[in-house]
Amino acid sequence: MRKINSGAIAIKSFALLAVLATAHLAMAQESTTAFSNMAPIDQYLMTDQSAEIAMARSAAPKSISGDVEVLVLGRRGFETAIKGKNGFVCVVERSWTSAPDPDFWNPKVRTPICYNAAAARSYLLRTANRTELILAGRTKPQTDEIIVAAIGKKALPSMESGAISYMMSKQGYGGDSIEHWPPHVMFYYSQTESATWGANLPGSPIFASNDTREQLTEFVVGVQHWSDGTTYREGSVVGHHH
Repeated sequence: MRKINSGAIAIKSFALLAVLATAHLAMAQESTTAFSNMAPIDQYLMTDQSAEIAMARSAAPKSISGDVEVLVLGRRGFETAIKGKNGFVCVVERSWTSAPDPDFWNPKVRTPICYNAAAARSYLLRTANRTELILAGRTKPQTDEIIVAAIGKKALPSMESGAISYMMSKQGYGGDSIEHWPPHVMFYYSQTESATWGANLPGSPIFASNDTREQLTEFVVGVQHWSDGTTYREGSVVGHHH
């Protein structure tokens, strides 16, 4: 994070954390939705592959995203569009892996994210597996049960040490519930105590969420700049649809 006025950091960090906390809590809540069923698969696909590649790369600074592997969504799951050199993998996730339940089937959702090698070998496998199940016609409850069972049987691995992802893109669309994620990074652990990070405590810049069924703890740390280096300002990209 670049250095700016310390008072501004405190104020902006608090506001950013509040937005992130609200967004991630929303993802854990069950609620009714206007998107009650899966739309035709074509609505989830991007016809311009180069645009999807560029959007995926926008999740991280160019110093990282310039040499990444890029996945794009096909009719059966994610496919490799570009081979990488630095171990990172970037992808544009869809609603079933990156939106709150009200937007679970929203075909407009596009959320760029870049995983480092450790996260690609662990967390990303869950995302890819969930996507394949959804595109094969599984319901959300069926998909959840299959993923949980696979984790329990070690068919899907535990989180690898050092797993992190970048979500710093100005592009994309988070859904009607959360139109755009503020810039942040995420750290993945296999069911650990959030207190070890001082997360979710008053004044702490770290938010944590726990998924006991998937034996997963995610730590979220807000950052002050987008991947292009410009400063984050709340509401600056609201309504920015793709």
